[in-house]
Amino acid sequence: MKKVKFAVVGAGHIGKRHAEMVARNDNAELVALADIKPEDTLDIDKYGVPFFNSVDELIAKGPDFDVLCIATPNGLHAQHAMAGLTARKHIVVEKPMALTKSDCETIIHKAMAVHKHVFCVMQNRYSPPSVWIKDIVDQGILGKINIVQINCYWNRDDRYYKLDGWKGTQDLDGGTLFTQFSHFLDIMYWLFGDLSNIKSQFGDFTHEKSTEFEDTGVVNFEFKKGGLGCINYSTAVWGQNFESSLTVIGENGTVKIGGQYMNEVEYCHIKDYEMPVLPPSNPANDYGPYKGSAANHNYIFDNVIECINEGTMPTTNAMEGLKVVEIIENIYTKNPYFKSKRGRRSQKSNSKV
Repeated sequence: MKKVKFAVVGAGHIGKRHAEMVARNDNAELVALADIKPEDTLDIDKYGVPFFNSVDELIAKGPDFDVLCIATPNGLHAQHAMAGLTARKHIVVEKPMALTKSDCETIIHKAMAVHKHVFCVMQNRYSPPSVWIKDIVDQGILGKINIVQINCYWNRDDRYYKLDGWKGTQDLDGGTLFTQFSHFLDIMYWLFGDLSNIKSQFGDFTHEKSTEFEDTGVVNFEFKKGGLGCINYSTAVWGQNFESSLTVIGENGTVKIGGQYMNEVEYCHIKDYEMPVLPPSNPANDYGPYKGSAANHNYIFDNVIECINEGTMPTTNAMEGLKVVEIIENIYTKNPYFKSKRGRRSQKSNSKV
């Protein structure tokens, strides 16, 4: 198996995570990094690869590579994906794929034209509870799905929304559902399909001065396949993350996957079914004062290398990435709150990589 060559644009916490996963994989090689910040401020010396200050400079002057990993602010994902695809590189893009369905469609059309893959990083699918519930849903073990509830209650405060940073801005962050909770919407879509009849309410309880969007929301909807659903979320929890959970009530039983990061099965009571012993979940990504979703990026990179070398299919493909963006866009734009608070623009939204 040939080594697949990777370059990473964006050298923050997640970009370093990508670089680390490549460096640890025997079938991968990290050949370059890029970021708008000065190289000596990024703590990337250990990777020992050429550094560039923009994706354009990386592509024009950098070494040859197969895959561009995009770990830049959300609002730049589409721009950087298009730059990579124009250079005929495969793309690994962190969530969200873009901030609009239209941009996702543009990326997909370009990828088809240049015959390259776009891999969306939705690593929560690889957690043992996610793999398990996908299997029992697909087998119909729960029977008809009656109601699905997602609760995501996290802490993000002024330590996170730093002055002159991109987080909290409409143009580069996009909103709480895009940045904090798109992984859990992806799990829901992966399990139960598309939504209809969306109704939402938003509030901003502790972030009025630090973000251009809501910190709390309650969303109700129907599944097109049948059944009701709701999402309750907030980043206004004091002190630390509290919960990320998925409750499913079907005609044959009830399941709840909970913990701080939807990483443990808390309840399973299903007709004529015995709950198996699952492997332990990987720990959450650690960003200092904050914790994120499970550290499953290694599975993403294994899939990327396998697809490129063996012609298999992505496990988190671009069409699924588009659907998650479309769902979030629909949740936001179908509510008058979107047009009021989201009409503002921040002076700190001028970053470019």
